[in-house]
Amino acid sequence: MADNHIVQLTIQGRIELEKELEELRSIKRPASVKRLQTAREFGDLSENAEYHDAREELNFIDDRIEELEDILSRSKVVKAAASKSTIGIGCQVTVVANGSSHVFHIVGEWEANPLEKKISHDSPLGRALLGKKVGDKVEVDAPAGKIIYTVKKIH
Repeated sequence: MADNHIVQLTIQGRIELEKELEELRSIKRPASVKRLQTAREFGDLSENAEYHDAREELNFIDDRIEELEDILSRSKVVKAAASKSTIGIGCQVTVVANGSSHVFHIVGEWEANPLEKKISHDSPLGRALLGKKVGDKVEVDAPAGKIIYTVKKIH
């Protein structure tokens, strides 16, 4: 898990990861430990499904805590450019492709969420958009074929 590359995050992304870590440490892990202790009291552990489920849940929580600690220890908060002349991490950008307008938020890889239109700076579209200006066109290979995006606005 622990590689040494710097993880780029927006300030909001770092806050959200810190909040998740705190919730795991102070709420979810103690609840999971209590669940495991209660399940242990049910008797024979070899046939105790509740015990095995609780142990699996605790392992998952501990792994996520370790992952978040690693990410946060290697993270660098990237400030959105004060000038909205070029696209960078933290920018929102309006693009047009195939006659449809889309607004994307360029974020660090650990913040990406396509459902919220948050795309990683390291995704094909994110990489293509970085450094571009209003009016620039980028071509991105997608499963449906090449898509040409035109930058309309940098927020």
